[in-house]
Amino acid sequence: MIGRLNHIAIAVPDLAAAARKYRDMLGASVSAPQALPEHGVTVVFVDTGNTKVELLEPLGTDSPIAKFLEKNPDGGMHHMCFEVEDIADAARLLQAQGARVLGDGQPKIGAHGLPVLFLHPKDFDGVLIELEERAL
Repeated sequence: MIGRLNHIAIAVPDLAAAARKYRDMLGASVSAPQALPEHGVTVVFVDTGNTKVELLEPLGTDSPIAKFLEKNPDGGMHHMCFEVEDIADAARLLQAQGARVLGDGQPKIGAHGLPVLFLHPKDFDGVLIELEERAL
């Protein structure tokens, strides 16, 4: 069902500072910041060649990332994102096996302009899983 690892997301308290570290210290290519109000975050993507690292900063106090950073003030790994061929099909198959889709269960458009949804971390060994429909 799952395809390649699209990205690993890291919540950070200061997006600009984190982006500088990846760019200046590690020599990585870092995208421009992108605000995603529907998800309550601002993101940048660090290109690693075979996948990406997504740096997340809260966009407002109601952001799920703000809540994450309250518990982890220095930041930390937030989720892993895997590509799937058909997100609706993947959601149906996973729910039939007992996995919980977060939110209202309906995909939202993510940072890459593609449908995404999140799976409950308690169903995947404490790791929040994002599924992103593979671009055609």
